[in-house]
Formats: sequence, C-alpha cells, structure tokens
Amino acid sequence: MAVRKLILITVLLINLIIISFGIIFTPQWFWLLSVPFPLMIIAFYNSFQTNHAILRNFPLVGYFRYFFESIRPELRQYFWESDTDGRPFNRRQRSIVYQRSKNERETVAFGMQTDPQAVGNEWVAHSIFPCHIESHDLRTTVGNTSCSQPYSLSVFNISAMSYGALSKTAITALNKGAALQNFAHNTGEGGISNYHISGGDLIWQIGTGYFGCRNETGHFDPDLFAEKANRPYVKMIELKISQGAKPGHGGILPAAKNTPEVAAIRHVVPGTDVMSPPAHSAFRNPIEMMEFIHQLRDLSNGKPVGFKICIGDKQEFMEICRAMQTTQIFPDFISIDGSEGGTGAAPLEFTDNLGMPLYDALTFVTTTLIKYGLKKHIKIIASSRIVTGFDLLKVIALGADACYSARGMMFALGCIQALKCNEDVCPVGVATQQPHLYKGLDVEDKYVRVAQFHRNTLRATVEIMEACGFRTLDDVTADKFFRKVDSIQTLSFQDIYFKETGRLNKKENSFAKEEFLDFLD
Repeated sequence: MAVRKLILITVLLINLIIISFGIIFTPQWFWLLSVPFPLMIIAFYNSFQTNHAILRNFPLVGYFRYFFESIRPELRQYFWESDTDGRPFNRRQRSIVYQRSKNERETVAFGMQTDPQAVGNEWVAHSIFPCHIESHDLRTTVGNTSCSQPYSLSVFNISAMSYGALSKTAITALNKGAALQNFAHNTGEGGISNYHISGGDLIWQIGTGYFGCRNETGHFDPDLFAEKANRPYVKMIELKISQGAKPGHGGILPAAKNTPEVAAIRHVVPGTDVMSPPAHSAFRNPIEMMEFIHQLRDLSNGKPVGFKICIGDKQEFMEICRAMQTTQIFPDFISIDGSEGGTGAAPLEFTDNLGMPLYDALTFVTTTLIKYGLKKHIKIIASSRIVTGFDLLKVIALGADACYSARGMMFALGCIQALKCNEDVCPVGVATQQPHLYKGLDVEDKYVRVAQFHRNTLRATVEIMEACGFRTLDDVTADKFFRKVDSIQTLSFQDIYFKETGRLNKKENSFAKEEFLDFLD
C-alpha cells in the first residue's frame, strides 16, 4: 500500500509542478505534460482496477515485470544459456544445422563439452578397421508386393509441416531444397498447396480433417483424393493417426494463420480456428483402418500407403497388427513419432505428458512387427529430434529404415527457436502468415541451405558408418550403441531395448539370440 501511495503522490506532484510553472512562467511548460500526465492517468487507473494485482499494488513500476518476462526467453538464449542447456534443442545442435546448411566450418576445438560420465551420455563403438562407402546417397525402397509404384526414399526427409502452420516462402524453400537434393517432402495434414509443387517429391499426409480431400461435411471424398493422389509429384500417401506432440488431440491451426488462401486449400471457413478431429470418421476400428488403407492404395493406383502414429496403448497397436494378419492388407510403411516431437500449437499437458518416447516406441513397433511376421512387408520411418548423423544412425540401429526431420529443416531455413510458432509472429518468417515477416525469408537462398543441410548430414552419417565399419545400413546394429544408464553402468542399446528378444537381424527381419565366443588368453 505504501509503494502504491508513493507512486501516485510522485506522479501527481510532477504534474502539479509542471502546471504551476506553466501558469507562473510561460505556457510552453504545458508541453512537458505530454509524458507525465498520461502516466498519471494510467497510474490512477491501475490503482483501482482489479484484474492485475501487480499493477494495482505497483502502478507503472509493475510494467517492468511484464516487460522483462516478455524478453526472458531471448535473454536466456543469448546471455545465460550454455551451449548444451537449451531446450528443445541446445545451441550446439542448432549451430551444427546452421553450419551444415551454409557449408561453413563444422568442426569443434579443444574436446567435448558434454560430460562422458553423465547419466544419459551416448556413444557408438568405432572399428580399428574402418571401411569406405562410395555413395552418400543412402536410400530404402518403400512398397510391398501390393504396391505397384514403389518409391526409392532417402533415409533423411522433411517431416510433416503444413502450409498454414508454415509460411508460403518456407514451404517453397523446403520443396525446392528437396528437389535439388532428391529427397522427400511430407506435406503435413494441411493439404497440397501451390507452394508444395516446386519440383520436390511429396509424401501427402491425410489427417483426421481430410484437408484437400474432404467434402462439404468434412468427410473423406474419394474422387477428390484420387485426383490429387495421382499427380506425378505425389510419391507416397501417409495416413495420420496421431502425432507425438499432441497424440489423440488433432491438429490446431489458429484463426490468425487461417487466411482465405489457406482455407481454400483445406476447404474450411477462413479466419476461424481449425481444429482437426481427434479421430478419423472414415474408419472406426483396426479392420476398417486396413480396408481404408487398401482403398487409398487403389485410388492412388498402387502408390505406397502407410500411416503415422505416436504409440500410446500398446494393446491397440497389437490389434492393428492382428488386423493386418486377418485382412492380409499390409501398409507399405509406418511412421513412428515420439512424444518429444514438435508442433506449432499444442496443449501443455499433451506436449509434456502423453505418448511414448521415440526410442521406446520404435523398438516396441519393430519387435511387434517381427513377432507378427509383418516387418518384411513394412518399412519404418522414425521422427522426433533428429538433426545429426548420430541421431539418424541411432534410430536405424533400433529398427527404422528412414527418418524425418522437422525442426532440423526449420533451422536450415533460419529458425532461431524463438518458440513463437503458435503466435503468428515468427521473427524469421518460417511459421507465420504475416507478409511483412515471411517476405524476409529469401527462397532462393534458403532452399540451397535446406539441400546443403541434407547433403552434409548424410555425408556425416556415412563418415560415422565408415569409422564404425558399417558397410550398409543393415550393419548398423543396436549392440554397437551405448548409453550411460547410471553413475556406474553403461549398457548397449541391445541390452536396453532388445534384451528379451535377442539380436535384431535386419536382413531376415528376425531376432537371433546372441552366441558368445570365449577367447583364451
């Protein structure tokens, strides 16, 4: 109470002094009231309002609290955050993407900054007999016997990010980068826009809102789907069941980003919040889901069709596997999104507390598919926090055949991790629909950076493979990767994730119990 009175008395006295000087000396003194008089009005208003206790108890001065709170993320990132502390990605992770996208020096000096004895530290065993790999173009073929148009997929691709969530310049740059380096660009559930067709191969994602292939009631439209799915640049179809950052929730497009152009692409009302339904209306159970996948494959004339999922209830995924066995309908691929996946907008509880982390989900899916005899039909694509060659090889070791990167590709575009994706005020023009912001993103510069990030990441991946003696991706196995699990013990990924099943044989899609040899001195 004393502070509030002191502030009110101070601003009142300042105004009275200026008024007195204006009356006694010259009216020009009244011009000085342009600042203190509005401050006095604000101070008295705040002292009587009831919405903000800080401003009521500390008129005017309380605004400093809100100001410093608003710039707290920037202060922390620029001044106090260490190279290894940032979240979701630390400075070293962001820097390596920037350096590789710009073809700049990416080496580091004076040794590792992380603590090798810290719990969670990971490493891979190198070989004293390194090998040489001729091609850096690592690929896998997606498409089982039911697929008449299989696709040669790069092991490193652009993850699902919709136009609407990202700007037109960002989408264009991503697609042109994919075309330049010959890898795939996932459209996200927002549909195919004109900015997606700049030469890059597309993986068309179909979400619960069926954007781009929905009728007036919001349900799936087979004719509209067939027309777009058979376009030559659409190489694969991905049915989105759930995503890591908000599993079971559905996508969110804020009204500010839902421009008339975005709305026309999605077939929704412009200027409204677009909330994708939590569940699909085209099917209600695993059997119907397989039948819908079969329908999508027929409508697309045999293009690879798969689904994206964040694992929650393990029993439900096993029921999907049993439905595959019953119907003999096998998706060509399954995309696994970990709970640590990113998104532009999601409720806090969904982001932090729902879904299975990627490594656990990936090994569960791999193990389950092999158990049911399905892995030979299905490729696995992993997604969530994959930005380096080491990240890529870790998921390969756990059963993935390829991977997606979303935020890594955003960093290549110039993303600074401002954490404002859901506010439509992205300062670098990546996640915004405001022209004065997205026009700052130069497509001709950024698409080259996207391509260079992809190329240099695969180069780094191959270099690690050579150092470890991995001649092919099939040689990348879980027993070569290690993690510090407590203050004393270090375990291999094999012992952590596949201890009960045995060693994963990727060529035969099976598990074999380890055979140990005793070496005599």
